[in-house]
Amino acid sequence: MAYEGTGPLPPGTVYYVGNNPSHNAVHPALFNHREAAPPPLGPPGAGGPAGLEYLTQIDQILVHQKVEMAEMFTGWETCNSYIVKNSMGQQVFVATEENNLFTLQVWGSIRPFTIHIHDNMGQEVLTLSRPLKCGMCCFPCCLQELDVQSPPGNSIGYVQQDWHPVIPKFTILNEMKVPQLKIKGSFCDCSCMSDVIFEVTSLDESVVVGQISKQWGGFLQEGFTDADNFGISFPLDLDVKVKAVMVGACFLIDFMFFEHKQKQN
Repeated sequence: MAYEGTGPLPPGTVYYVGNNPSHNAVHPALFNHREAAPPPLGPPGAGGPAGLEYLTQIDQILVHQKVEMAEMFTGWETCNSYIVKNSMGQQVFVATEENNLFTLQVWGSIRPFTIHIHDNMGQEVLTLSRPLKCGMCCFPCCLQELDVQSPPGNSIGYVQQDWHPVIPKFTILNEMKVPQLKIKGSFCDCSCMSDVIFEVTSLDESVVVGQISKQWGGFLQEGFTDADNFGISFPLDLDVKVKAVMVGACFLIDFMFFEHKQKQN
């Protein structure tokens, strides 16, 4: 039952991310409910796959990558973990990468991955799967792609990279692989003291309907870690499955363009 009161949320179990160098897990723990978003209104599965009801009620979310201290001090690649929040800063989802130590160290930012996204009750609501592909834009036959599933095993959409020699471009497709929207970045993905914007547009790129922005995190965070903050905005009435695929696109963009920045610096 959805919480309908006006006072503080009742006590209960909410989930958080725990990690080690090669694996992340989602654990039940005591949690300050003031930091968690209220449960979505309406019955489960209303307007889309079960667990995505909250996305039908919002037009923007924030994605904050956790700073991995072991990676910061040792230089060894570790699994990524993220907190997904609403515009009020309340936790909506947690996202954890599943990978092995060999893949992390050998393939780096172009590595294949599976990211599990859980809601505040520990239910896996999205699964993102990226196969291993060449990371060089001069090979148009090996472009990046991402499979978005909800529930796990049921594809609801895809993100496919479009070949372009200098500009990052992607297509958002539905479960039938029919194009729905385009994503277009800028010529330079440098984020020195400014945000990096990826516009989400109509298929002919004539109308901007949303954006994925990599937010400037300050000199310390940008210079010594590869932990990034993103904002995602989309129309409130956009199909919830397309919203979910836009969330997946954010993670793919992070790995492709920003995961390696700390090592370069």
